[in-house]
Amino acid sequence: MNITNLTSRVQSVVNSESPSMAQNFDWLRRGVAEIFPQPSDADSETESLEKRLANANHPLRIKLGIDPTGADIHLGHSIPVRKLRAFQDAGHTAVLIIGDFTARIGDPTGKSEVRRQLTEAEVAHNAQTYLDQVRPILDFDTPGRLEVRYNSEWLSRLDLGKTLELLSTMTVGQMLAKEGFAERYKKENPIFLHEFLYPLMQGFDSVAVEADVELGGTDQKFNIAVGRDLQRHFGLKPQFGLLLPILIGTDGVQKMSKSLGNYVGLSEHPAQKYQKLQGVPDNLLAQYFELLTDLPLDTLPENPRDRQKLLAWEIVRQYHGEAAANEAQKAAESGGEKGELPEFSLESISQFPVKLSYLLGASGLCKSGGEGKRKIQEGGVRLDGTKVNDPDTAFQQASDLDGKVLQVGKNKFVRLVL
Repeated sequence: MNITNLTSRVQSVVNSESPSMAQNFDWLRRGVAEIFPQPSDADSETESLEKRLANANHPLRIKLGIDPTGADIHLGHSIPVRKLRAFQDAGHTAVLIIGDFTARIGDPTGKSEVRRQLTEAEVAHNAQTYLDQVRPILDFDTPGRLEVRYNSEWLSRLDLGKTLELLSTMTVGQMLAKEGFAERYKKENPIFLHEFLYPLMQGFDSVAVEADVELGGTDQKFNIAVGRDLQRHFGLKPQFGLLLPILIGTDGVQKMSKSLGNYVGLSEHPAQKYQKLQGVPDNLLAQYFELLTDLPLDTLPENPRDRQKLLAWEIVRQYHGEAAANEAQKAAESGGEKGELPEFSLESISQFPVKLSYLLGASGLCKSGGEGKRKIQEGGVRLDGTKVNDPDTAFQQASDLDGKVLQVGKNKFVRLVL
């Protein structure tokens, strides 16, 4: 079966909102690392999430919180968003919380030092880019299927009395049991008091929106459990936690991260996405298909190279459409590993350091360096999928740019090569 026929068949299944889909729960369990709490032989009274879903006479409220601490999202971030869409397709209400208030602190999970506090303007800008990037994933159009909420709506109104009430629900010992805090305390790295507020504020989000289920990565279990405790404290039925794996990056070793360069950005050009994904290591293909697509795992091609091509085509199709996926695949097949991305030789630059605005003019992406500067200021320039906001951005040597893709708008791009 060719790629187009396979994905067309799968999409017809995924887009169906039949009662049988809501009851078999295959969509719920796919790619899930843990659902808690779970009933046990010793605790038969504990309700399972499957039972609550099956017995619900109204849509459940499924919470996913995202803190806009950066401007771009990669495929690793898309995993809980995709699960949120699965709940939408099963008839439930997605509650997407933009953490415009909590982002000013930043989640301390996994951090060895305090985060830089963002300004309101930075958070607002990042929040809009996040919404633009998740739009291809979520159902924004069906009435009752999506609520987009900003947690400044309730967190900015907490007075000192309510804040003290929140603080009284946890001990310092409980906070220090959180993995990141424990490590920092052991190493005598500073932990600031406002960081202790983060799990409590995120947990209070669950109280404010009356969440039935909260989604998050496996590193979010502590924060989600705090939400359960606070709901119980305020007389609400505690939410279920649904944890999803942390995606390994394209290097096959470390978790996907922009700082490590092993990421695939949602806003990257289709050809760039395809090129990166067609090189995903064989040992990661099963995880990528399970977490990033809806394709039936028992009908995938046996040949690893065919699997890589199918993975690349399907993910590009999700975000850019079938025509763009076909174009990206054709470019890759006719142009080898690098595809048909136009190239610009850095050897033509007579002297380094060089400003990015000058490169935009020299490469032909802009008519001049002045236009390049304006495009940067307007937010229309990306380097390897990352938006460049500073018009004075400069590079010290050509090797810093070798192999990277420079892009203006949606359709103009070149690969910088030595």
